[in-house]
Formats: sequence, C-alpha cells, structure tokens
Amino acid sequence: MDRQCIAFLGLGLMGSRMARRLIDAGLAPVLWNRSPEKLAPFAGLATELAATAPEAARQADIIILMTDRPETVEALLFGPGRDALIHVLKPGALVIDMSSNNPDFARSCARRLAANGMRFLDAPVSGGTDGAARGTLAIMAGGAAADFAEAEPIFSALGNPVHVGGSGAGQLVKLANQIIVAVTIGAVAEATVLARAGGADPAALRQALAGGFADSRILQLHGGRMVSRDFRPGGSVDNQIKDLDAASGVAAAAGVTLPLLQAVRSAFTDLASQGDGDKDHSALILWLERLNLPLQAAQ
Repeated sequence: MDRQCIAFLGLGLMGSRMARRLIDAGLAPVLWNRSPEKLAPFAGLATELAATAPEAARQADIIILMTDRPETVEALLFGPGRDALIHVLKPGALVIDMSSNNPDFARSCARRLAANGMRFLDAPVSGGTDGAARGTLAIMAGGAAADFAEAEPIFSALGNPVHVGGSGAGQLVKLANQIIVAVTIGAVAEATVLARAGGADPAALRQALAGGFADSRILQLHGGRMVSRDFRPGGSVDNQIKDLDAASGVAAAAGVTLPLLQAVRSAFTDLASQGDGDKDHSALILWLERLNLPLQAAQ
C-alpha cells in the first residue's frame, strides 16, 4: 500500500513536539498553524509547510487536529466559508482530533463528517509536553475499530494508543484522566505545603515517597515543579479548567455526583481568577499557599 499523506494542524506546546515525533518517524506530515511563526522551527526538515489549513489538508488521507478548544476544531472543520475542511477533504479521509474536547462534540463531528463521506476518531492525549517530546503519550481513541487500526501506526510514533470505544469514548476517558490529574495535583500540593509547614524538607518529599503507594508521575514531575517554582506551562490552568468544566457537564447530564471534581474545579477557578490561568497546573500550590497566608501571618 502506498504511504498515506498526513496533515498535522496545530503546532502549540503539544502539537509542535508531536509533529516532530512524526517527522523523526519518517511519516513526513504536512504542517500548518494559525500563527505562521510557529512553522519556522520546521523549515528544512523532512516535511512540507502549508500557508493555509485547506492547503495542508486537501490531499491528505489522514488529518490530525491538535488545537486548544472545540471552537477552533469547529471553525477548521465546518466553517464558516468554503475554506472549511469539510468542503476540501478527499472522500474517505480520516480526521483525528487529538485535542481535548467534549464527548458530545466528538460525536457531532463524527456524524457531520460521516454525512459527507469522511471518517472521524477522537483521540485525546495525556502526558504533557515531556510525554509529547519523548513519544510516551497515553492516547485514548474513540471511533470505529477499523479506523483505529488504520491510525495505530501513526499513534505508535507518539505513544501508547488504546481503542476505548465508539465516537466520544476517547474524550470521555480523557475527562476521567483529567479528574485524576487535577485531584492528584491538589493532593501533592497539600502534601508539599504540610511538609514545609511541619518542618520537613519539601525537596526530599518525592524521594522519600518514591516506590510507595503515594508515588506517581504527578508527585515526581509536578511535585518537582512546585518545589523549584517552575510554573512554565506544560498543561495550563486554563486548559485544566476547560476539561474540568466539560467533566462537570458530563457528570451532571449522567446524574452523577462527583464532589472531589467540584472541589478541585473550584480551587483551579479561584487560581485563574488571581491571574494565574496561563501558568502550569502545578501552580495550584500558589492558591493553597495564599489560602494559608492569614494563618502564617498570625503565627
């Protein structure tokens, strides 16, 4: 079978690293980004750079979207205007949305594309910029099993892909992932603040807990950021809130009560209201520290 033409749209913090993984794997995607300056680092590599999204996607067999919000995916795929990808894609093209969106939105995309003879997978990822760079992302894919099988070699260049069900299931599992991430970040932040307040060395906390039941990648990576005060965004507070809002909506529609989700969502929302929405989500420790300032001042 001839090698498939791949278009990769969206070169932000995650997308730029994922695109480079595809290039290094010899898959030669055609690249596009809304901000043209983000194409510059790819000049001279074994890939093509497109000036517009339709130019990138017109001849592609597989189109990967890695954007910030569902509104961006909606605009790219469906309009307004004749440059919407639904008007230019080849019949039978496979669209893969690897950004984090709502399950209902994913199902809507699948239906609308199918009505025009195209296919769709929702395949959000987890692992942050470090996982994107190392090709170790967790990839949770929803859609037809045959479409997943077709995309699996591409996914394997980016990380560990798992087919989790029909359309929307990938986004649903990603929301479950984000609940675990957010609640665990909150727990690590509280443990770090407690250790410091009680006189233990916060920098030694992760080493002491390594290998025990409390150990996790979040403890090691995000806990390290909390200690070093490095809040450059790998996954931003604003994006965390977006996903927690979506999870809250799904839970409400299903009649499920998730109190930990609501508690950590409130904490991240407060943090964003203090001007820290663009920081890494490990910056939740800043909210907790500010919460304890009155107590510290009284001591």
